[in-house]
Amino acid sequence: MAEDVDVVVIGLGPGGEDAAGRLAEAGLSVAAVESRLVGGECPYYACVPTKMMVRAAGLLAEGGRVPGMAGSATVGPDWAPVAKRIRVEATDDWDDTAAADRLTAKGVTLVRGRGRITAPREVTVDGRVLRARRGVLLNTGTSPAAPPIDGLDGLPYWTNREAVEATEAPGSLLVLGGGVVGVEMAQVFSRFGTRVTVVEAGDRLLANEEPESGDLLRRVFEREGIGVRTGVKVTGTSQEGGELALHLGDERLTADRLLVATGRRPNLKGLGLDVVGLDEGARQIPVDGGMRAADGVWAIGDITGKGAFTHVSMYQASVAVRDILGEEGPPASYRAVPRVTFTDPEIGSVGLTEAQARDQNLPVRTGTAQIPESARGWIHKVGNDGFIKLVANPEWGTLVGATAAGPSGGEVLGALAVAVHTEATTAALREMIYAYPTFHRAIEAALADLDA
Repeated sequence: MAEDVDVVVIGLGPGGEDAAGRLAEAGLSVAAVESRLVGGECPYYACVPTKMMVRAAGLLAEGGRVPGMAGSATVGPDWAPVAKRIRVEATDDWDDTAAADRLTAKGVTLVRGRGRITAPREVTVDGRVLRARRGVLLNTGTSPAAPPIDGLDGLPYWTNREAVEATEAPGSLLVLGGGVVGVEMAQVFSRFGTRVTVVEAGDRLLANEEPESGDLLRRVFEREGIGVRTGVKVTGTSQEGGELALHLGDERLTADRLLVATGRRPNLKGLGLDVVGLDEGARQIPVDGGMRAADGVWAIGDITGKGAFTHVSMYQASVAVRDILGEEGPPASYRAVPRVTFTDPEIGSVGLTEAQARDQNLPVRTGTAQIPESARGWIHKVGNDGFIKLVANPEWGTLVGATAAGPSGGEVLGALAVAVHTEATTAALREMIYAYPTFHRAIEAALADLDA
């Protein structure tokens, strides 16, 4: 016999979990389907534990900056407390009982297993049929993807999941991929004594960000002893004894561990999307401003292609819930999506890069300020690498994008994200009073450069 509910949520990442709880609290009957951990990637393998790793690595770096600034200090890395904190504080030893109990306490029926759409407004989970009067909300997320490199499938390589579960820092590490995951993990393990080399096929690190961001990070990495190889093609891989190798033509790079951080693939296969007219072989599910993907189907999170960030998924969840409940509200907008790479220096960005703005045929003017040349940067001294870059449309008189790289770059980004989101005019931003001496005061200098 089929079970009738109002909404079936497939996938309980941050957005799916939040949406299921909100809908239940609004009085709807909700069945939530999850085959892995309630909460998804973020609390167990991504945002939360990796930032614990970044925090620990940052403490080591700050300790090393004491000589010449505040006295003397001897700092020695120890991965054990990091691994313990991840296991105990972040993940409950990768047990989602607390999250599941929190969800069911709101009135949600939790169904363990893989959900598949078997008819319009119908989901089957291991033979259990759920019929949704209002519809189905998809939040199935993504999984690590590996490139088709000869020999790679047979290697015991790491993804972000194995890196987070590590009980000790390896002696050496090859990082394949210079995106966000790759650079964050490279710096973390390097600061814990691992010999690290980053291998990136593209011309620079952080290819989706401003070129200045990748160049800055490369300089910092090389100064810290992290090897950076960009613009190289990996022709094969192998394992010899206890070492893993990347083949770059005639050259071989070897290490104890290999971290593959070359992107992610959407979890769409086997979801039964064809039943509702969607393509499970697509890279993303197209949605409208109310997060509707088809009649009686909503989609949120990474699978929509609007940004693989927890904050985007949570934002989309609120939009989808409002649409499902028939409430009024503005459609989803993505012109001011913030993103932060938690390296040191921290790189925060919002909106369009200069290249993206030009690709959209927008008139562009840029302004830049260097953090070391600012008052706070001079005071901060060691560890003050960074810059602020503004991307403006001079015809509109507003910012369409910005980058804040440097100490607390993600926090400095907050002011710029507000400016892009509200379409504050550059004239109004120039009239602001910026606290002295702060890192964010460099925004004022970047605005001045915008007019130069």
